[in-house]
Amino acid sequence: MKVIRWGIIGCGSVTEVKSGPGFQKANHSELVAVMRRDAAKVKDYALRHHVPKYYQDSQKLIQDPDVDAIYIATPPHLHHDYVLKVASAGKPVYVEKPMALNAKQCQAMIKVCEQKNVPLYVAYYRRALPRFLTIKSLLETGAIGKVRALTITYTRPFNYDPKQPLPWRVIPEISGGGFFMDLACHILDYLDFILGPIVKVTGHSSNQSNKYQAEDTVSASFVFACGIQGTGLWSFSSFERQDRTEIIGNKGKLVFSSFDTEPIQLVTKGREQKFPIDNPEHVQQPLIQTIVNQLNGIGQCPSTGATAARTAWVMDQILQS
Repeated sequence: MKVIRWGIIGCGSVTEVKSGPGFQKANHSELVAVMRRDAAKVKDYALRHHVPKYYQDSQKLIQDPDVDAIYIATPPHLHHDYVLKVASAGKPVYVEKPMALNAKQCQAMIKVCEQKNVPLYVAYYRRALPRFLTIKSLLETGAIGKVRALTITYTRPFNYDPKQPLPWRVIPEISGGGFFMDLACHILDYLDFILGPIVKVTGHSSNQSNKYQAEDTVSASFVFACGIQGTGLWSFSSFERQDRTEIIGNKGKLVFSSFDTEPIQLVTKGREQKFPIDNPEHVQQPLIQTIVNQLNGIGQCPSTGATAARTAWVMDQILQS
């Protein structure tokens, strides 16, 4: 099998543990170049992670003949343009989530990649994590019978120093929205993976704390193509952290968190089972491995531009309702 040589555009915090080392530790994969505009920070990253090349100019990394595929780990407002540049160079591209600021941008990215015959992958890494593969398997083997409905509750407080700049994740022109865009997309995407696409959705969003411009409270009601109904509530100005999803069937239910790692609960009549499953150290590594495998002609990555665009469409419908 060929070793896939990776370059990273935007070696910020997400690449320190979650993703960057995964390119070095996946089989038949190597991280050979990184890019960041700040000269001191990109040199420091390259030295600490033993990456042989580093750039301040993204185009130089894109055109580097030693780079086979490129991971875009910038904030979302830059995803669209970078994907088009990488696709135009004829190289496979793996982009952070959310895929773009909105579904329209996602479709434009997909179109260009198709025209250039370039594969497009998106960092919805829960699709490859053992924890969520276990949930999928339990549903497919009928552990809770026929799935009827699901509920999502995710709340947390917003604590920040008002003397400091707001985090970019709550600046809509950079992130596409607020923490809902950054976090709920993970939940909605793995539900697409587990249960199929959402085809009907309505929502409500507002800013209740007035601490920033973006929404901080969102509720939604949705229906999957298979007929399963769901509701969600996300609040980012609450007094406590909650992270709970319940998938309810006619013979039981599954209860689990999306971001924490307490055991998955399988509850049936008169019985409760728990499945303790930790995440790997580098949570993107299993998904990266599926990309490397596919580029070598083995299997298929479960998170593509097409699947991620469906999640972007759902997010748009909720926020624009």
